[in-house]
Amino acid sequence: MSRDDNIGGFRRGNPIKWLLGFGYFVQGFRGFPWLGANFFLTDELHVNPSVLQLLQNSANIPMVAKPVYGIVSDSVYFFGQHRIPYIAFGALLQAISWLAIAFLSRSNVSILALSLYLLLSNLGASLVEVANDAIVAEAGKQKSSETQSSGIAIKTFSAQSTFLVFGILALLQFLVSINIREKSLNLPKNPSLAGIGKHISDLSKVLRKPEISYSIAWIALSTAVVPVLTGTMFFYQTKFLKIDASYLGISKVFGQIAMLLWGVAYNRWLKSIRPRKLIAAIQVTIAVFVISDLLFVKGVYRDLGVPDSVYVLFFSGILETLFYFKNLPFTVLMVRVCPPGCEGSLMAFVMSAIALAFIVSGSFGIVLASFVGVTEGDFSGFTRGLAVEAICVGIPLILTSWIYDEVETKEKIKKKE
Repeated sequence: MSRDDNIGGFRRGNPIKWLLGFGYFVQGFRGFPWLGANFFLTDELHVNPSVLQLLQNSANIPMVAKPVYGIVSDSVYFFGQHRIPYIAFGALLQAISWLAIAFLSRSNVSILALSLYLLLSNLGASLVEVANDAIVAEAGKQKSSETQSSGIAIKTFSAQSTFLVFGILALLQFLVSINIREKSLNLPKNPSLAGIGKHISDLSKVLRKPEISYSIAWIALSTAVVPVLTGTMFFYQTKFLKIDASYLGISKVFGQIAMLLWGVAYNRWLKSIRPRKLIAAIQVTIAVFVISDLLFVKGVYRDLGVPDSVYVLFFSGILETLFYFKNLPFTVLMVRVCPPGCEGSLMAFVMSAIALAFIVSGSFGIVLASFVGVTEGDFSGFTRGLAVEAICVGIPLILTSWIYDEVETKEKIKKKE
């Protein structure tokens, strides 16, 4: 029996589902060690809300370079493979970084050292996501069903434990990846095996297409103009309200469940809705949840008899994931208009634009928190900040015509004829 036929039963068990399913599970679990890192930064290193949010944003810098990873993965092959090697290497980088954090002595950990390990982790995550997204895009060319999924975890750990658990999961992802041959995924052959220069040229041509460039501009703008206050909210919940860490952990679980249910709902019932309408509806939903957070901080729900911990448990994690809900229909839209052979590069550019938008959004949040006078011990201006955030979420709705609409375009062509 050949090696390809005998590796863990992958060939018999649909290897693309093994690869992507386990991969998205691991990446979906990433929120839990990051939650642990937040507690580590605030409890052990005693950072303030602005520094916490600055560190969260700066750790996302490797995500901005995704177009580079995409172009390289499209054009540079290792042993005849150009997706799985990047998944394996990215998973290994994550395993190394989180295991190093888990085993470091607390007395020897500095903000600089922790920041470097977090940067290394996000570099690995970027490589994995680029390769996974490229596989999804390539598989999407062959069949209409979506292969995206999301990870779920069902238990909350201490900070050190989440670092260790995720490091082990990433190591397992590395082992799973290296035991799958890319040819078993039955992906379409890349029509262009040219070098990096050719792929850069092809990507440049794709990005000049109005249906692509305007759509990407909107998805990035819809995030960048929103000054998120995640660091401030974390401090408000844990330091001011004294909500137990377990509630925040379980809230993350609800957020991941919401992501999973969203993927199922989209595939079964929402896929036929025009992307522009669906994405706009998600943007409105985000605004509603931000307003709900404003009411939470004002104590409205508390006055109605809803404990703060209950609100955090069911709603905080969902709001965080809502910002990612629009990525699924947008990704499907990009897959439809992307020329064959440029899937990895284009999807990497899209995710890079979104990552940069989140960094800008977080930076605006730091400025906004300072402007409304929020500090570690004074949250009196927090509601004003949330009101500004809610208004900013609504601004991109004015420009939804930038999102490419296939039906509208066909109708315009018919009218011209």
